[in-house]
Amino acid sequence: MNLYFRLLLLFWKIKTNKEYQQLLDTVECRFRVLPSDCDINLHLTNSRYLAFMDLARTWMTERIGLFSAVMKKRWFPIVNATAITYIRDIKPFESFSVSTRLVGWDHKYFYIEQKFHSARGLHAIAYVRGVFRSKKGIVSVQEMLDVAGFDGQTPILPTEIMHWKAMLEEKKINNK
Repeated sequence: MNLYFRLLLLFWKIKTNKEYQQLLDTVECRFRVLPSDCDINLHLTNSRYLAFMDLARTWMTERIGLFSAVMKKRWFPIVNATAITYIRDIKPFESFSVSTRLVGWDHKYFYIEQKFHSARGLHAIAYVRGVFRSKKGIVSVQEMLDVAGFDGQTPILPTEIMHWKAMLEEKKINNK
């Protein structure tokens, strides 16, 4: 239930937000681990990382100025794939941030990097591949970029993303 409360807090934060960033900027979102976020090992449970990533991507959508347009157009985000590497645990009551950054896109998908940091350092790094959908189907990358007002150069995807992307394509081919 605490994530619903956090989601409500995030919506309040979105409603009162007056600061915006560029499409390719890193956006920070701060959290604190509550006891209900922990597993029997007394650290942040794996599933909560993904939930905090969802909240942080929602905040990123607001900070880059897309949230109201996405809501108005009734687009909704769909995660196609996620890869996460856990480096060190996050303890109960520990404060941490999730940095979220759009690292690039291809003909269909957006690629996002998310990192978990605390005063103790890096805790996890994740990559997310996704799209936006409307009632008519998948929203094109170009349409999303137009709504974002982005007219810059398409960033070159990092090597890790290219390898991950190739692995995802192999999975499709090998599991037909």
